[in-house]
Amino acid sequence: MGDTFGGAGSGGALWHGRTGGDGGPRGPGARESGDTASLALEQLLHEIDRCAVELQGARERAEQLLAERRAGHSRLEIVSAEARPLVVERITTVLSALSGAGSSWRRAQARALQDERVSTDRIASLFGVTRQRVSALLREGSRTEAEGAADEAAAAG
Repeated sequence: MGDTFGGAGSGGALWHGRTGGDGGPRGPGARESGDTASLALEQLLHEIDRCAVELQGARERAEQLLAERRAGHSRLEIVSAEARPLVVERITTVLSALSGAGSSWRRAQARALQDERVSTDRIASLFGVTRQRVSALLREGSRTEAEGAADEAAAAG
């Protein structure tokens, strides 16, 4: 049986799942939610990569702005001439994207752990949050899944 790893002070390991002898998820419904959690993690990785590129562009533009300021241009001149998206807009977009992808992954991960019969208290401990926050994550995840199923049914019918 695999170990549970991650949690506060784990040096950044973020997956907290348990595995069976074959390395796959364990527990009733674990495979289905485990796949959802894996998909959410893949989406998070994609967002991290996309945001890293966006932040590099923002950094390069910020360096240009600083050089223009050091060259004696007024702030009004600099901001008025700055191409969109502005540095601040890029950063806001990145923060929003990472927040959304991170939240989706945390909800899916909480659901997968619950499906593996991990207690709400244990999930809270692993995530470093209260059990009430875990309960809210699980409710949010259920609502998101129900909305997705309703959307699929409407599209099929």
